[in-house]
Amino acid sequence: MKSLKITIEKNTDADKLKEILLQIKGVDSVDIIDEENPESELKKAFNKTKEQFKKGDYETVVNDIFDILTKNNSKK
Repeated sequence: MKSLKITIEKNTDADKLKEILLQIKGVDSVDIIDEENPESELKKAFNKTKEQFKKGDYETVVNDIFDILTKNNSKK
C-alpha cells in the first residue's frame, strides 16, 4: 500500500476535502490526522478497529496504534 501526505491550512474544511479525494479513482481511504490533538487520533484508531477486526486485519490495527503512540512520544 502507498500513501500520500497532504498538509492543509488551518482554515481548510478537512471533511469537504476528504469527500473530494474519495471521489478520485484509485483513492481507497482518506484519514484526517490532527497533529495538534493526538488524543483524537487515538480515538479514531480505536473506532476504526471494529471494522478491521471483522475483516481479520489485526496487523493493521496494531500498526496504526503503534504509529500513533510512537509519534506522540517522539514529540516529548
